[in-house]
Amino acid sequence: MYNPTVARLTYRALLGRRRALILFALPALLLVISAAVRAFNGADDQIAADVLGGFALATMVPLIGVIAGTGAIGPEIDDGSIVYLLSKPVKRPTIIFTKLIVAIAVTMAFSAVPTFVAGMILNGNGQQVAVAYTVAALVASIAYSALFLLLGTVSRHAVVIGLVYALVWEALFGSLIAGAKTLSVQQWALAVAQKVSGEGLVTSDVGLPAAVALLVGVTVLATWYAGQKLRTLKLAGEE
Repeated sequence: MYNPTVARLTYRALLGRRRALILFALPALLLVISAAVRAFNGADDQIAADVLGGFALATMVPLIGVIAGTGAIGPEIDDGSIVYLLSKPVKRPTIIFTKLIVAIAVTMAFSAVPTFVAGMILNGNGQQVAVAYTVAALVASIAYSALFLLLGTVSRHAVVIGLVYALVWEALFGSLIAGAKTLSVQQWALAVAQKVSGEGLVTSDVGLPAAVALLVGVTVLATWYAGQKLRTLKLAGEE
């Protein structure tokens, strides 16, 4: 199911263009903010949770997911270079699965690792805050990558739609409106983080069993549907 050639091309597309600047910029901003907060406020568990929850998980992780997920396939479909892959003897679900693995790896590397470092800067992992939000970033990375990879497969406006989802739904509605929280990847990830921390600093409006089921279900269904859509994508000259 995993194709090294497809993976290499996808990594090159994600890390060799302007996207890489944004991928590095967001974690750098988180670390700068964390260092400034620690310098002005000292080690405070609640402030650490607020920074990691409000910026890292609510904003940085979904934005990186948009960049990695849509960037793994969307540009190739838009400029027609996907024809190169589709003309090779590689199964289309294999292409999707490989690109998903790459998107997940990139999202985790640029979100979970900086989240942990930021947590250590903020309060030295007091009350397991750094570890809890790092775990949340890891599980959220999987679901976001699958969702945005699907979006890149079905829409030419994947980046715009993804940004609206990340900045409006997840960062705003998913954090403030009760009904929307149930349909928020952020809240599902927070449920896992809450189990890890166990101290009340990390909370979610979604129960852990439901959150795990939704994370797994959305990831599997989005990946499957993306594979189905790629199956129906016509090559130039095909009837």
